[in-house]
Amino acid sequence: MNKFQPLMWVVLTIFIVVLVVPSILVASFSNNNKQNILDSSKQNSVTSIDNKESKNDKNSPEPSIEVSVYRTNTKEIENIPLEEYVVGVVASEMPVSFELEALKAQSLAARTFLVKQMLSNSKINLPDGTDITDNIQYHQVYKNKKELANEWRENYKSNISKIQKAVDATKGQILTYEDKPIDASFFSTSNGYTENSEDYWGNKTPYLKSVKSPWDIQSPKYQYQTTIQVPKFEELLGIKLNNDVNIGKVISKSEGNRIKFFEINDKKYSGKNIRDKLNLNSSDFTFKREGSKVIIYTKGNGHGVGMSQYGANGLAQEGKNYKDIVNYYYQDVTISSVEPFINKMYVKK
Repeated sequence: MNKFQPLMWVVLTIFIVVLVVPSILVASFSNNNKQNILDSSKQNSVTSIDNKESKNDKNSPEPSIEVSVYRTNTKEIENIPLEEYVVGVVASEMPVSFELEALKAQSLAARTFLVKQMLSNSKINLPDGTDITDNIQYHQVYKNKKELANEWRENYKSNISKIQKAVDATKGQILTYEDKPIDASFFSTSNGYTENSEDYWGNKTPYLKSVKSPWDIQSPKYQYQTTIQVPKFEELLGIKLNNDVNIGKVISKSEGNRIKFFEINDKKYSGKNIRDKLNLNSSDFTFKREGSKVIIYTKGNGHGVGMSQYGANGLAQEGKNYKDIVNYYYQDVTISSVEPFINKMYVKK
């Protein structure tokens, strides 16, 4: 062996180590780095899919709109989310002690009443910049949660929870007829029947027809007696009474068994006209004179058109649900989503 051969082998070995090992290390690092990038990319892809699925799992936000309510007592305007407004109406318009299904029916009627009002071009009895008032004479009664808390005191939490449950059950729903919000009129107590719209207001509405409502007899407002002094009675009706015990005569009655037309001393009145002038509970009335006083007996409480609240509660006590109730008092209507009307309401606002 040449004496230089061992040295050559050493030099060759060092050369190989210097040349090859870095390449192996670089390749190894490159592969590991590539794998890490792939793993990272895969993880990001999974995260992206998870996020997408998470978004898809969430319900799309429900349409919301604020209601501008004119408060009669304070002369101020309150801007309230639509569903919160419905809570305030149901709590104010119907006894909280009523069955839950009756409260659900009331929430449907209240929401529908509002939507129809907001879509209406009529601004009669409506202050500028408002959608509706809290005046029962023109619209529906509304109280905010602070007012309800003062009224209910220690029962506020349980009462508002019950009302909220009823409103939530019908959230975003209104009553329609031929794809339009109905005139969802309602009242406290019938005389045993509801009234045809044309017999009270003069305008025939196909879904506001007279139906039997026998449950109302349980209402504390079913019968009422009041007294008016003869001079005041004569002043309000613009007549002069004779001394007869029985005052006037019924010319005709409606299908709902209320006074349609009434005559006193050759002067003819509609039942609604007499009810309004004398501020009576109902247009189902009778008069009797006793000396210097006129005794007035009424049956039922309210105009009688649409849904009877005590009747709704009676149906609920018999096991009927809110859909049964509204379909009984409003003929051939449909429970529809409020969404198609939201944009129209925004335009109106």
